[in-house]
Amino acid sequence: MDIRVVAGDVTAFAGDGLVLNLFEGVGAPAKAVQGGRVRGAKPLGGATAAVDAALGGAIADLIRAGEATGKWGEQTLLHALGRLSAKRVLVMGLGKPEELTLDRVRVVAAEAARALRKVGARRIATIVHGAGVGGLNPAQATQALVEGTLLGLYRFTRYKANNDHNAPRTIERLTIVERDRKRLHAMTEAVRRGRILAEAATTARDLVNEPGNTLTPTELARRAQAMARAARVRCEVLGPRELRRLGAGALLGVARGSQEPPRLIVLTYRGRRSGPHLGMVGKGVTFDSGGISIKPAENMEAMKGDMAGAAATIAATCAIARLVLPVRVTAVVPATENLPSGSALKPGDVLRALSGTTIEVINTDAEGRLILADALAFARKRQVTHLVDAATLTGACVVALGTVNSGAFTNDQAWLETVLAAGRASGERIWPMPMDVEYDELIKSDIAEIKNTGGRKGGAVTAAKFLQHFVGETPWVHLDIAGTSESDKEKGYHAKGATGVMARTFVLLAMEMLAK
Repeated sequence: MDIRVVAGDVTAFAGDGLVLNLFEGVGAPAKAVQGGRVRGAKPLGGATAAVDAALGGAIADLIRAGEATGKWGEQTLLHALGRLSAKRVLVMGLGKPEELTLDRVRVVAAEAARALRKVGARRIATIVHGAGVGGLNPAQATQALVEGTLLGLYRFTRYKANNDHNAPRTIERLTIVERDRKRLHAMTEAVRRGRILAEAATTARDLVNEPGNTLTPTELARRAQAMARAARVRCEVLGPRELRRLGAGALLGVARGSQEPPRLIVLTYRGRRSGPHLGMVGKGVTFDSGGISIKPAENMEAMKGDMAGAAATIAATCAIARLVLPVRVTAVVPATENLPSGSALKPGDVLRALSGTTIEVINTDAEGRLILADALAFARKRQVTHLVDAATLTGACVVALGTVNSGAFTNDQAWLETVLAAGRASGERIWPMPMDVEYDELIKSDIAEIKNTGGRKGGAVTAAKFLQHFVGETPWVHLDIAGTSESDKEKGYHAKGATGVMARTFVLLAMEMLAK
């Protein structure tokens, strides 16, 4: 999509749709309040007032009739009927001014773009929501608007026929109209940042939405190499021979049940020579049947998405490079399938991880933590100063937090606060979870140093406690994205399917590190 920022008057825009906004209570008739006093209406202002005047007061008429209230999520579509150069005007309700956030800007931009796409609009324009009365920084609001628009319009159509009869409607151009020319430079740069962040998330979505027969560990590595070349990032791919030489017994153990060979994908970006070194790790199980401890058949097809952490990690690393951030990054993705076969890992087996730690396998469906163990240890060998991992790790985290928040587990409170700040900036919600030492008792093994599951009690926590064995003293945050990696319906700036969660948060985490 072509996105441009122009200085001018919104009433002069010639295209298929123009997006305006309305805060709750603005333009409403005066009414009596407690004590008999009369509270006057807040008049329409800015672009909305200008367009209303051009439409002969049509927006004000709808407000007086109660058909347009400005409540959050409300959409009011008007046809200009030749009174404007734009064919349609879409008025989006922003709710109360004090409740407007950058994430709400993302949502309203996404829903406005989808609404106009639905009626066949190809060229649309918008004002920047919240940059006036809302009090938001114009550049930040512009970035959020671009993110929301691109994320909201996302569709995965690679496997659908595209012909004249069912070709999907597409918005080709978004024009952001701004009255103040002094803001144009900062807003244009914000468009660039917003596009790169949104493309990181949509790239992650594309990878997660791919079927498992296409996106094998080998293919995931190939795509990572192609993305890395385009972003000028170094990419190493280690196969079974190199993994055996490293002693990556946990990753190799999980891979035993599949004919597809495992891969360890390592991306390296050097935006500076010294200073903090961010290590990012993403779980890359390209299909998870559960192995010998096989999952129920119902909804097993969704297990093609068990590499959502890997997708976010790869996409974020390339986005950090595209933004030319002055930070050092090493990203590690262990990629494998988890399948049952005569050679598959069995309950009761003992593996020796890359770190030398011995692991008793209790349940082969607790495979994600096994491959992450080797990846975290490998990242430490690359001398990262801070670690973060993202993994669709446990159903227990979904039970605890649903699909709203990702769970966060840490060995370092200061590093957790930095990760939480990045999550707030991206709009991807993260909730801290406990890591009390008493949980360690649940993963003690009778025959090895640790076992790979502590049972049903505190399942998300014991999974994190398992991972903690492989990070040493390095500040580390584990993000369990099992509940947030997919959406079961189109809502806000999420399409149905993969969300690309943590791709934008990881990029913003690199920015947060630079601000320290």
